[in-house]
Amino acid sequence: MRDIAVFSGSAHPELAAEICEHLAVPLHPVRVKRFANDCIEVQLQANCRERDVFVIQPLVPPVQENLVELLLMLDAARGASAARTTVVMPHYAYARSDKKDAPRVSIGGRLVADLLVAAGASRVLTMTLHSPQVHGFFSVPVDHLHALRELAAHFRQYDLSNTVVVSPDLGNAKEAASFARLLGVGVAAGAKQRFSDSKVAISSVIGDVAGKDVIVLDDEIARGTTVIELLDRLRELKVNSVRVACTHGLFSDGAIDRLAAQPEVEEIVCTNTVPLPQDKRGPKLKVLSIAPALAEAMRRIHDGESVSALFDNH
Repeated sequence: MRDIAVFSGSAHPELAAEICEHLAVPLHPVRVKRFANDCIEVQLQANCRERDVFVIQPLVPPVQENLVELLLMLDAARGASAARTTVVMPHYAYARSDKKDAPRVSIGGRLVADLLVAAGASRVLTMTLHSPQVHGFFSVPVDHLHALRELAAHFRQYDLSNTVVVSPDLGNAKEAASFARLLGVGVAAGAKQRFSDSKVAISSVIGDVAGKDVIVLDDEIARGTTVIELLDRLRELKVNSVRVACTHGLFSDGAIDRLAAQPEVEEIVCTNTVPLPQDKRGPKLKVLSIAPALAEAMRRIHDGESVSALFDNH
């Protein structure tokens, strides 16, 4: 991988370092400077000319700061004559802004996708977008990975003979069904209605969950409002136990503590697409690494191999 150059922004340098360790390539330094007028300047401190450049930067809080930093890194790589620049964006926060659900509302997911391409992105590598249509917001090739294999490998250590996978809503039911097939168990889904960013209602659970060991699967958990609402319904249905799994564990506003305090919840599992400081982690939380999957996808992109073939057997 002689002609590869990997850079990381400020969002998640630990994940970038782990990816480079799997690829056996150096993580090149990036200098970020802030001027007196609060503007940011970014300098890539390694040669990019005619090289395959990968910029690793999930859009995580502070999202706007990290987004501008990413745009500047892309522009710097293009100005340095990079042969191709791939954005490695494990978490795309603006994917939740995927439709116009009120008058005079911007579809932020599409706008930010346009900004990334305008800044110089030739390709995007991302993981578990909030909804499938976000893939189509980008006018450049997108490799859309998922973490179902990593999550399934973790849950196979348990006795799954009485287990069912439950999606909090019908929108995530297809992913939950794929996950259930990997584990060889049944699937169910909640009937959810969202009223605001912090208020949801789940009227019922579609499927047989009474007396079962439940694995709740969601794409991301921010405040945990949806999962806690679902837990209320599962409690009414007298499930045996609950384990919670997601790809993006944002856990804002004390969500991890609220979830861990639920008596039925035995474990909370997420991946490291989002940085989680140690003081945010609790004894029930298990963080799985997706660095090997991202590293293999980057190697395949660099070598011109199929990325989708990574999931052919699953």
